[in-house]
Amino acid sequence: QVQLVESGGGLVQAGGSLRLSCAASGRTFSTYARGWFRQAPGKEREFVAAINWSGGSTYYADSVKGRFTISRDNGKNTVSLQMNSLKPEDTAVYYCAAPSTSWSMPQINEYAHWGQGTQVTVSS
Repeated sequence: QVQLVESGGGLVQAGGSLRLSCAASGRTFSTYARGWFRQAPGKEREFVAAINWSGGSTYYADSVKGRFTISRDNGKNTVSLQMNSLKPEDTAVYYCAAPSTSWSMPQINEYAHWGQGTQVTVSS
């Protein structure tokens, strides 16, 4: 059974940094794209960043471009999200996700596996 587990969330002041990690088990995701999403209170879940299977292509929401960096370690079956210059509006529960189809970059609605989420709170 596939399981994604996020870690690294917490409370940080505006301008600070956090690094989120997502460990996968039950399947090797080395040939799958991976993504990060977030959901703030009262808002819908939104796309944050994605990375292709090799790590050679990355994609970001405009709101985090230049501040967040997604990376992966296929040997460890993990994906990370380095978040710098954090803003109060980045406060949300952050989820890692993986699609059910390997190799190709998924559409947002094609992510099939989700972690339980980790809380990120940025104080002003």
